Amino acid sequence: MMNNPNSTRRGFLGFSGNTLTGTALAALLMRERMASADAVPGEAKGLPHHPAKAKRVIHLCLCGGVSHIDSFDYKPELAAFHGKTFQSEERPATFFNQIGLIRKNDWEFKQRGESGLWVSELFPHLAEVADELTVVRSMVAESANHTPATFEENSGFRLNGFPVMGSWVSYGLGCETDELPSYVVLPDARGMPAGGTINWSNGFLPAQHQGVAFQTKGPAIHDLFPAREVSDDHELASRRLLAQINRTHLEQTGTEDTLLARMRSYELAAKMQLAVPMVTDLNQETAATRAMYGLDNEQTADFGGRCLLTRRLLEKGVRFVQLFSGGSFGSPRINWDGHEDVKENHTREAGRLDQPVAALLRDLRQRGMLDDTLVLCTSEFGRTPFTQSGLDQLGAGRDHNMYGFSIWMAGAGLKHGMAYGTTDDIGWKAVENPVHWYDYHATVLHLLGIDHERLTYYHNGIQRRLTNVHGEVIQGILT
Repeated sequence: MMNNPNSTRRGFLGFSGNTLTGTALAALLMRERMASADAVPGEAKGLPHHPAKAKRVIHLCLCGGVSHIDSFDYKPELAAFHGKTFQSEERPATFFNQIGLIRKNDWEFKQRGESGLWVSELFPHLAEVADELTVVRSMVAESANHTPATFEENSGFRLNGFPVMGSWVSYGLGCETDELPSYVVLPDARGMPAGGTINWSNGFLPAQHQGVAFQTKGPAIHDLFPAREVSDDHELASRRLLAQINRTHLEQTGTEDTLLARMRSYELAAKMQLAVPMVTDLNQETAATRAMYGLDNEQTADFGGRCLLTRRLLEKGVRFVQLFSGGSFGSPRINWDGHEDVKENHTREAGRLDQPVAALLRDLRQRGMLDDTLVLCTSEFGRTPFTQSGLDQLGAGRDHNMYGFSIWMAGAGLKHGMAYGTTDDIGWKAVENPVHWYDYHATVLHLLGIDHERLTYYHNGIQRRLTNVHGEVIQGILT
């Protein structure tokens, strides 16, 4: 046995780690109290801190920088300034610093629904559910560079290595099911967001809280089933031995986050063998539901499928689902980064998700789920009211704008059909009720029953938190 590398704990972990099913009978560990939730540390205690409005979260990340002045922040003054030179006491700092002439919005705005919320023709389907939306028009960020700005959007910090919001929620509230991860990520099939997988990192939190990325093409999770058939008796004997080795190791060394997380992931993997194929089978939905999400349309099928899968994941008890719209940067830009031509860029990207997201809101509402679900739609920054072109030139593209932009929310605990905060007359800077990402994160946690100042984790001598040492709950948007 000693000559067999798989006879050691490391050998067994290496063998098992090659496939998610390396511990397909991890229920054995549950029976032996080795991997049950109450036996494995790594979740916050004493939560929620106050009654929660929301139980679960959907986060739509629109990568690249959505133009707020072409979507949710109507600036009629822009038409009067169209083609004029941008006037400012200080030279604006943008990503490329190519300050062209002011350009009016490329899409017509209308007041929508009973609330009269201004939404442009860029999102005609979302405009039909405007009464569900809570728009924050005065967001501000600290970077106009995609990667640090995306980190800040997700983790509150411009540097990598910090836990993202989904991981904090997982750490704070755990999962409502033991068959699926608490935090699931659905990336864009066209590529990764700026910074890649760091955008669903657990950082210094226990490893079990990292986002689990499902594939958007092919099998939802690679290696969910073994490449070769293994008999139940052989598998059972292997796992019993592995459980014994792990137990001995823990008795000798004490708590080890990496091993405990690996044990929990093995237990979860065994249960996912049954749960994942069922939850990802969208053919179980009616033809009418599939059509509502746009699965019968080539343009909307990809994002529509991910939105429908999101609803199914929530129904199964997943706590936090994150969908990314937009992938690779560079050329061509397959995201919302409309430097050259905002109208062409945003028309393509909005056409992929407008119908599916509106369908998701309607579906959640008619199923009674929107009352305790929080839906978030964010972009790392907005875009400039002047074009990205040479001086005194009127181009078709817009540069990055971190000084004022819009996000929207919907669902539990929010005032619906309203806009909060304002930017100046041309949408350049937030001038009333500016909202930082710290405030946004504090508000999301608040709706989940969490005091953002009390959800902490000790790391390198500091009680770390999602909002660092900042953050105020946005009381003006709460019911």
